[in-house]
Amino acid sequence: MPHSFRRQDSTDTAAMSEPDEQTLIDLVKRGDRTAMRAMYSRYIGHLTAVCSRYIAHDEDVKDVLQDSFIKIFGSINDFVYCGDGSLRAWLTRIVVNESLQYLRSRSRVAFVMLDKDVPAVDENEQLPDIETVPPEVIHSLIRRLPDGYRTVFNLYVIEGRSHREISRILAISENTSASQLHRAKKALAEAINKYKDEKHGQMVEDNRR
Repeated sequence: MPHSFRRQDSTDTAAMSEPDEQTLIDLVKRGDRTAMRAMYSRYIGHLTAVCSRYIAHDEDVKDVLQDSFIKIFGSINDFVYCGDGSLRAWLTRIVVNESLQYLRSRSRVAFVMLDKDVPAVDENEQLPDIETVPPEVIHSLIRRLPDGYRTVFNLYVIEGRSHREISRILAISENTSASQLHRAKKALAEAINKYKDEKHGQMVEDNRR
């Protein structure tokens, strides 16, 4: 947990194990450090998963999350509660933005255009069946994609952004965004098929014993 958020208050919130979302937000806005700790504990798992989809190295993930929580607690008074899920969505948006800023600031994102003679990209192309692939494996395979592929894949597939929005966010053309998505899906499909082939081969070998 970020060092600056470790100290606890001796307020009546210390006895509150699970305050509701609205109460938690109100307490954090009042500067209650126990509430800050509760918010951190409640959402750090989800936000770590979000951040690690964009950032490949665990130490860098820790840095981005540190910066994210500094921004979260520094701008919490600007947050307007709109019902269940609105806080989680707001926190997620901050972490995604901080992750993208981290990649941009370190020139980590490299984009490669498709060759001009490559057929038009089919945005509806499907990944292989993943029902037999554990979610943690999918997560790991996404993290192994090149930065440009991974970033566009997350924004388009996970965050639901359009190529127009991605082009604005990353300062690239819509064609470049589409090419990165195509290459990301192709690379991920190959990785998934390789994983499934290896698991199948292992099962066959085990059955022979």
